[in-house]
Amino acid sequence: MDFPSFIVYLVPILAVWAGFTFVWITKPKDTDNIKLLLAFSGAFLLSITFFELLPEVYEGHDPKQIALFILGGILLQVFLEFFSKGAEHGHMHVHLKENHLPTLLFLSLCLHALVEGVPIHGNNPILYGIVIHKIPIAVILGTFLVNSQMKIGHTLLFIALFSLMTPLGSYLSTSPWIASYGHLFTAIAIGVFFHISTIILFETAQGHAFNLRKLLVIILGVGIAYFF
Repeated sequence: MDFPSFIVYLVPILAVWAGFTFVWITKPKDTDNIKLLLAFSGAFLLSITFFELLPEVYEGHDPKQIALFILGGILLQVFLEFFSKGAEHGHMHVHLKENHLPTLLFLSLCLHALVEGVPIHGNNPILYGIVIHKIPIAVILGTFLVNSQMKIGHTLLFIALFSLMTPLGSYLSTSPWIASYGHLFTAIAIGVFFHISTIILFETAQGHAFNLRKLLVIILGVGIAYFF
């Protein structure tokens, strides 16, 4: 049974604000647990994409066309990361100027979040995947913004607008024009998910050391997605 529309729109917003509120209240110093949550979210999102979105998007459509748009989604995410500097998968390599809103970072993250929202409509498992992905990203992004020299008003505006992008993508996907090409937009989103989740999963620990805890949370993420 599908969620009511307001739930589809509201939950991603709450996920972003939950992550940011956690940072605002706790001011976390140790990022190891956040990285583990990020690894879990990457494994869960990738698995949900394989189990749910991939079979659905290929059904009744030209396989080569779908594959082309999936590759297009991967390339789109590669392009966006020139401006976001890897914020979508937990890296922040941007140096903010005092009281200066990072426009390119903001636009790239918003476009990424907008694409994420397209396949959510009517698909419960992918909603869970996006939410689980957004919480650690919001924590990392929130930590970066709180520790920066930005005004609090700019920070809150950044988070507020960013939190609205995924619901906006879900809403736009219900329009007649986008709905008629929904399988192609979903294919693009799949490519974005593939890139983000694999980068999260295959980034090694410091010094390329074996990380048993990370391996276990990845296995847990895949297992939960399979039985979801």
